[in-house]
Amino acid sequence: MANIKSAKKRIKVTQAKTMRNTMIKSALKTKIKKYEAAIASKDVELAKESFKVVVKALDMAASKGIIHKNKAARKKSRLATRLNSLSA
Repeated sequence: MANIKSAKKRIKVTQAKTMRNTMIKSALKTKIKKYEAAIASKDVELAKESFKVVVKALDMAASKGIIHKNKAARKKSRLATRLNSLSA
């Protein structure tokens, strides 16, 4: 356990940031699962709406540094490919 005041503060700050990152990652995974469920049910309109939500969440996570920007771009590309194959 830390004895120095600044070290104690760093522990608290790290825990808070870790919790925030975990919450955002979890919400992102949930949104992706809802999108994939819409794709599986072949509901084009619901899939398009879900895609918009997922893209916004990916961009937000990438801008906050929770996921890498290239990972966000790769995910968006793969999800868009699945949407396009559904509507085509």
